[in-house]
Amino acid sequence: MARIKHRYYTLVFAVFMSLFMSAMMSGVITVMNTGIAAGFLTRWFHAWLVAWAVAFPLVSMVAPVAHMITRRLVETE
Repeated sequence: MARIKHRYYTLVFAVFMSLFMSAMMSGVITVMNTGIAAGFLTRWFHAWLVAWAVAFPLVSMVAPVAHMITRRLVETE
């Protein structure tokens, strides 16, 4: 399997982190607001699309800062 070049690490990280977090958070919030009833998956999918559209750019901007703070707080071996 071909691997992605290291220079794209932050972008690839942002894609996966934003996908996972927006899916989980929109799912939880959709359940809390409307319950698991008819049309749940449609409501969740719509909420997820909106959440991901916001989450991806935000994670792209915040990830480098979070990595920098983490490197400063965690000792290296």
